[in-house]
Amino acid sequence: MNVLIIILLFLALLLSRVTNLKTAVIILLGQSILVALACAIVAAETGAVHTYIAAALTLVIKAGLIPYALFRIVGMLRREREVNPILQPNYSAMVAGIMIVLAYGLTDKALPEIVSRDALAAAVAMMLIGLTMIMIRRQAVLQIVGLITMENGLYLVGLSVTQGLPLIIELGVVLDVMVAVVVLVILTYRLKRSFMSTDTSVLKKLKG
Repeated sequence: MNVLIIILLFLALLLSRVTNLKTAVIILLGQSILVALACAIVAAETGAVHTYIAAALTLVIKAGLIPYALFRIVGMLRREREVNPILQPNYSAMVAGIMIVLAYGLTDKALPEIVSRDALAAAVAMMLIGLTMIMIRRQAVLQIVGLITMENGLYLVGLSVTQGLPLIIELGVVLDVMVAVVVLVILTYRLKRSFMSTDTSVLKKLKG
């Protein structure tokens, strides 16, 4: 599990400085596969059937349907990329590094006795990095990637603290995210058709 945590943190850090949309989706795909693998490991340790189901759903939806939808929309965008982020990639990576240190510091201080401290700290770091991506990125696709990164972090929180949430809660969260992604993909497509760009800063033109 520790190896998975290190790889997940590395991928989250890498996402913070990626500007190519296709590369970001590929990294998100790898991240989702690792989250599904982490869920499968917890299922093997606990023997809970519902955790196996959750791992399968994570693999199908987060590592299958959602990346497929994002690859389709990226294919329509040709070679569009992030060209005018609020923070440049180097500064963005620096902020992501600070988020990781902050997550570990807060976890040590607030929950010093927790068994899965590293997993929880990594999950919190992923949530913070995903939130940062939503705030500082202008490309709609990268904002969607940030949203899924946040949700993956939230999912890992459930795994590290409770050894897997009840199936009905996991189903609700996964379905909510899937619906949100479908809506955002449609809006991204309409944004491209209307403004010939998926840079969300063009929406300022709609101000009256």
